[in-house]
Amino acid sequence: MTDPVNRRPIRAVAFDLDGTLVDSAADLMHASNALLAELGRPPVDLPAVRSFIGDGAPKLVKRVLAATGGRPAPAEEARCLQRFLAIYEADPSAHSALYPGVADTLEALAGAGLRLGVCTNKPMGATVRLLDDLGIAGRFAAVVGGDSYPTRKPSPEPVLGLLERLGVAPAEAVFVGDNEHDVAAARAAGVARVLLVPYGYARVPLDGLPHDGILDGFADLAGRLSC
Repeated sequence: MTDPVNRRPIRAVAFDLDGTLVDSAADLMHASNALLAELGRPPVDLPAVRSFIGDGAPKLVKRVLAATGGRPAPAEEARCLQRFLAIYEADPSAHSALYPGVADTLEALAGAGLRLGVCTNKPMGATVRLLDDLGIAGRFAAVVGGDSYPTRKPSPEPVLGLLERLGVAPAEAVFVGDNEHDVAAARAAGVARVLLVPYGYARVPLDGLPHDGILDGFADLAGRLSC
């Protein structure tokens, strides 16, 4: 397959997870509120949780705590993070769903011979369980999470690590995400193209980001790649 803009062979597509492939905010809210109930704190609502997503579980928990009475001492905050992960990883998919067009599009891309991978800031335990529960784990040749490398997106390290596992060079890959961290990480990694979905959990306007295009919807991706 050839990139229609850069005329380079595209061999792989890397995806963000939360806000790109999966709407996971409701499960993150339920896990957050279970933790908050144990702490005797008020719950957070879905819009608040959506605004907290994108930087990994540690930042999510910090933001949840800050919004409901303030962050505790470091040792207690670390305990809260571990408790949140235990709650969330026990069932990360009860209220989560694939965005429209994801399953069929992944099938089309794999059928076209592209290698597919996931690069997320979500911890690997929850990532693997979520992909499996939603029936798409088998589509991906490699998956990296927020605890796979010392740094997370917007660092390019996990993107480069994923591409190494896929066996492709950055110039042979497209990255598909939903927010500013995806763009920053993919650009720094030197991928051929960066495409964004029109939904998700971005905290800044998509039009102001240095991407190569915003999809009309996830199902638009195959056409953009000439599949």
